[in-house]
Amino acid sequence: MTQPAPYRLVARNDALASENKIHDDNVARSYGFAGGLVPGVTVFAYMTHPVVDHFGPAWLEWGAMRARFLAPVYDGEEITVEAEHGGNGNGPLRLSIADRAEGEATLAPADPPHLAAYPVAAMPDHAARPAPTAETLAPGTVLGTLAAHYRADRAPDYLDLIDDHVHLYRGDGAVAHPGWLLRFANYALSENVRLGPWIHVESAVQNFRDVHDGDEVSARARVADRFERKGHQLVTLDVLLLVDGEHPAMHVRHTAIYKPRKKEPASA
Repeated sequence: MTQPAPYRLVARNDALASENKIHDDNVARSYGFAGGLVPGVTVFAYMTHPVVDHFGPAWLEWGAMRARFLAPVYDGEEITVEAEHGGNGNGPLRLSIADRAEGEATLAPADPPHLAAYPVAAMPDHAARPAPTAETLAPGTVLGTLAAHYRADRAPDYLDLIDDHVHLYRGDGAVAHPGWLLRFANYALSENVRLGPWIHVESAVQNFRDVHDGDEVSARARVADRFERKGHQLVTLDVLLLVDGEHPAMHVRHTAIYKPRKKEPASA
């Protein structure tokens, strides 16, 4: 079996208006970056393109993928998602963006986690969200439950931003893009605590079903871990996305630097 073709595109920073100012050029530079970061959830979306191309629509219903972001991707950069499979083409698909990201995708069914482990909780008032601390992000903390309806007629705006023209996501019978679902899971952090600039560094997802127009999608989340690495404060969320409050659609392990270390001042 031939190897999947490289997927080439021009990256876009689609979060210029985001509350997360790590996507702002000036703020990002104060942390030592060359400019505003293209969101990790957007880079993840780019990486799903060869995955769906290789495994087909079945991956959206019972596939898995892990992506780790090694270095920033910047607006206007030409990037290439490389994908390489094992001998018979049915094993893991290894993914990479040179020096920027790495990952792996598989087509293998898995049992969804028990819903009882993901209780529904009230969202905090947006203006009164607590600061991220050792207490508010303590492992085991249940976060507020997000819910929204997926609207297929609004999908083209998102799909154009990520430059994905696969027919599965457009027109009659279209399904939600896995990057959109991960972005929704991503909000489980930012809508529950009041963050400063923060950086998405890794996600692992397991799909259970696709999402269609009009489906209510909810994100039930809890804190799986909180730790420090090289002066950064990180948190890992355990998120279960459900359709209509009862049908698991995607399980996500989502890691982010919620408090990055500041750039060291230049010596005199």
